[in-house]
Amino acid sequence: MRFCAVHRRVQIYNGDYRGGGILVWAGISLSGHTDLHVFHGGTVTGLRYRDEILDPYVRPYTAAIGNDFILMDDNARPHRARIVEEYLENHGLERMEWPARSPDLNPIEHLWDYLGRGCCFKSSSRSLHELKQGLLCVWSSLPIPVSDNLINSLGNRCRQCIQVRGGHIPY
Repeated sequence: MRFCAVHRRVQIYNGDYRGGGILVWAGISLSGHTDLHVFHGGTVTGLRYRDEILDPYVRPYTAAIGNDFILMDDNARPHRARIVEEYLENHGLERMEWPARSPDLNPIEHLWDYLGRGCCFKSSSRSLHELKQGLLCVWSSLPIPVSDNLINSLGNRCRQCIQVRGGHIPY
């Protein structure tokens, strides 16, 4: 089964950026990924999630993947807002049930680490604009096998999580 892993907003901090951060979103699937979306200012609400993520990214990506598409997001408030639920239902988008507090299982969690490390090593930037450009550069050069390996290892991560009774697993 092919699926898209869509992640919540992420705030990336680095001491070099004077405690600032950037909220980003991206989606992955076998053999591909979306562009990286950078949120500009403000809080991410259900309305923003629908208008800035679901409509311009997820729905077209769904069409490209076809009937095997299942949305995998987390339980963040914007993702569970009524306006988002209605949007998904109205557009026939299926969502995977996802347990609360399970970041070790979500394949894209590991890509955020990859992204942060890659950006920090590639750049000695000192501004949020330079951080944003570095993140976009690292994401656009993300090798597809990296995300494919994370998606394909989901079953193994689930088994390990069960073995440790929901505790942290070393991924």
